[in-house]
Amino acid sequence: MRVVACPDKFRGTASAAAVAEAIAAGVRHHAGPRAEVVCLPAADGGEGTLDALGGPNRTSLVTGPLRDRTEAGWRLAGDDAIVEMACASGLLLAGGAEGNDPLAATTAGTGELIAEAVASGARRIIVGVGGSATTDGGLGALDAMSPLARLAGVSVVVACDVRTRFRDAARVFGPQKGASPPQVELLTRRLERLVDLYRERYGVDVGETPGAGAAGGLAGGLAAGLRAELAPGFDVVATEIGLPEAIEGADLVITGEGRLDASSFDGKVVGGVLELAAEAGVPAGVVVGARDPDADLAAWRPHAGDTPATSLVVLSERYGAERSMDDTLAAVRDAAAEVLANLV
Repeated sequence: MRVVACPDKFRGTASAAAVAEAIAAGVRHHAGPRAEVVCLPAADGGEGTLDALGGPNRTSLVTGPLRDRTEAGWRLAGDDAIVEMACASGLLLAGGAEGNDPLAATTAGTGELIAEAVASGARRIIVGVGGSATTDGGLGALDAMSPLARLAGVSVVVACDVRTRFRDAARVFGPQKGASPPQVELLTRRLERLVDLYRERYGVDVGETPGAGAAGGLAGGLAAGLRAELAPGFDVVATEIGLPEAIEGADLVITGEGRLDASSFDGKVVGGVLELAAEAGVPAGVVVGARDPDADLAAWRPHAGDTPATSLVVLSERYGAERSMDDTLAAVRDAAAEVLANLV
């Protein structure tokens, strides 16, 4: 028996790697030594992408979102680099929505990380763009990398966790970054001016590009200034960790996340894993901490092929809210054993 454990993080509770190991423990407890478990913690381009792709092995002192100096981890492996913008320009670094200054927050530190990666020999850079404090359209990052000619020949892939348009970034995400309604309108006008600036300066129109609004427009700024490729974050991570190949021929796949909602099936880890499992004809289990009232696997339909067997375990409903929060990994372990019993 071969089982693939490929969850996302349980935000604020457990990392994707820890959840994957808990799933593996549950499978082995139920199936015994005959079970081979492949642990491939996943991400969708947001927070946790760096960890899913191997974790940081370099640290740089950069400009934080509110211009304080901050240490940011990143990864260099050969001529490939992984940069997670949340490590340099993230909302948590700004003290959350309450501590953030949404008008002043800058992506300069992310640009500094990219520039340092290039100076260290990187020729291909993956940038994860979730969890940002910023809505500067990536201008801070581009200014920090100036002159951009020194990045000529470097391939940049932006792993986007949303498909938001550039002009819509402030309206969609500004409030969760602490922006008031008047500030949202001001930020929106700023982004509209940047569409014109980037078109004039770089000859690239980011106004209608899906995903360009990720990280407050950082994705669009990188697409304009660096000709970066904007790609669905889950697809980028899945390819890098070899997830499609691991699922092919497996007996069971188990994924999960902290909270299941409608977005879980739209470019996020759970939906992406279910799609890969469906394409391979492999049963799939989903373990989540909690869920929105209308969120259920019945809302998901694969794009190709027949729907394989699926099983959903919601920790808060199965074991109670207190245990699901206080002893998450033990609950995940038990839920994984339950999924195995249901599907194999």
